[in-house]
Amino acid sequence: MTSEIESRLQLALQLAEEAQEFILQHYQNKSLEVELKGDSSPVTIADRGAEELIRKRLAEVHPGDGVVGEEFDDKESDNGYKWILDPIDGTKSFVHGIPLFGTLIGIEKEGEMVAGLCRFPGLDDVVYAHNGGGAWWKKGANAPERCHVSTKSKLSESLVCITDIKLWDTKGIRDLLSEFGAKARLLRNWGDCYGHAMVATGRAEVILEPEMNPWDASPFLPILREAGGHYLNWDGEETIYGSNGISVNAALKDEIISMIKDHQS
Repeated sequence: MTSEIESRLQLALQLAEEAQEFILQHYQNKSLEVELKGDSSPVTIADRGAEELIRKRLAEVHPGDGVVGEEFDDKESDNGYKWILDPIDGTKSFVHGIPLFGTLIGIEKEGEMVAGLCRFPGLDDVVYAHNGGGAWWKKGANAPERCHVSTKSKLSESLVCITDIKLWDTKGIRDLLSEFGAKARLLRNWGDCYGHAMVATGRAEVILEPEMNPWDASPFLPILREAGGHYLNWDGEETIYGSNGISVNAALKDEIISMIKDHQS
């Protein structure tokens, strides 16, 4: 018998596919209009239209569920379930025609993240999980495969992903970035959702994000947990409500948190 959580995850997978079809109509479109929001981040008709599509379907199927999204006002929950949406995480990649953007859907029940997915419309990949069900990676028309974080335990052998270097400068932590760069085998600017998915699928060991919102983080807490790793804030807490975030494999978690705390002290 399918649980309420599993059935919602199956719906989320379906909605993400529907959103993908809409998003790809606007992808690599030279006439796409880009607006700047109040925080100077870009937004397009694809962002807003994809979130509207998902919200409309949710209102039909689960009218009592709450919804929080990047582009529109929150809808309160009547039953303890809340969907957290980012229709296009990595809008800058989307605008530049780079396929490393994703649609993020997280499902929260009574304050606990219980399921989530990250779909890459430009790659036709999706990574997803629900509590106790393992983490899964589906590539195109292929059957889903279980995915796991890597087992590398030395930073000197690890691939570390980061976001926009300007963020590290504006937050005054460029020296911390330099420390990671000196210790890691590779430091690459594969930020946003793509870096988190790389950690969950064992292709990278760490991603460090100095700035995060709940809709940026929501699916990765259950996905990383089920893949054998961790999604944390920089204080080492397993939450999507911190102002920053890390996805990391189990073997490197303590070292990464220690490096950050040493820098903060």
